[in-house]
Amino acid sequence: MSDMQYAYAVARIRAKELSLLNAQALEQLLAAKTEKECLSMLQSRGWGGAKNEDGAEQMLEEERKKTWELLKELLKDLSAFTVFLLPNDYHNLKAAIKAVYSDSKPERIFADGGTVDPGTILRAFREHDYSLLPEPMRAPAREAFETLLHTGDGQLCDFILDRASLLAVYRAGEASENELIRKYAELTVAAADIKIAVRACATGKPVQVILRALAPCGSIHVKELAQAAAQNQEKIYEYLRSTEYADAEEPLRESLSAFERWCDNRIMRAVRPQKYNPLTIGPLAAYLIARENEIRAVRMILSGKRNHLPEQSVRERLRETYV
Repeated sequence: MSDMQYAYAVARIRAKELSLLNAQALEQLLAAKTEKECLSMLQSRGWGGAKNEDGAEQMLEEERKKTWELLKELLKDLSAFTVFLLPNDYHNLKAAIKAVYSDSKPERIFADGGTVDPGTILRAFREHDYSLLPEPMRAPAREAFETLLHTGDGQLCDFILDRASLLAVYRAGEASENELIRKYAELTVAAADIKIAVRACATGKPVQVILRALAPCGSIHVKELAQAAAQNQEKIYEYLRSTEYADAEEPLRESLSAFERWCDNRIMRAVRPQKYNPLTIGPLAAYLIARENEIRAVRMILSGKRNHLPEQSVRERLRETYV
């Protein structure tokens, strides 16, 4: 795109940013007495479909579709956003493998918005024709399916594809010309590696098993992290102090949920400066990340209302907002 085309697209995004939920709006939702009242408040802000009859999940999915439709309208070619789409592809690989393995109908199991049509993925496994898939997906798809056929271990199948998904996200980030997208991919993979290490440590996994699960990235030395995780939690914290993630120690000591909030907030802080880069794709990527953060926050609030959780308990799980 030319500078003028980016300027127009960013101007449209600036207008859309005005309707993003800020901290005050989230507090209003938290103050609502019921999930139904929350949904009504969201509908008054234009959330959901035209009929305003959506349930919670339908409303959130409709908002996600609106975001991608806007980006497609502005960019035409969404290849620059591949890093955000790849996890859907690998989710669909898992779903297709298990549908073929169990000989079940794959209804309502595929995620929208990947880079590969779910029907093509399903056909690849049914016909054992992995050439139908993009080259980077072929080897992990074959390995995961053959592993499931030989062992019946669905968890091990997921394990193979989760690592492949992280590697794909990292490669897509490295290939991007945009600094924000590169940072997003780096932190996504690093955060996943840290969570894998913490969980593996808690379950006593040996170092070789941990190494097989970790995805290499620039800011994490996976061999050192795996060796630390094979010992104890304190060794993980000791290793992290030697990295740019030293301040992750406190939230990790609290819980994995607190660590995930720390990761999301770190991404949001990286996103905000993109408001001042009007002639690049950065503000559009920032808006997409902000919208995903917003949808996640609304889902937490709606779930809290549905399950009658204390307001403060839900508030503590919320992330920083973009606006």
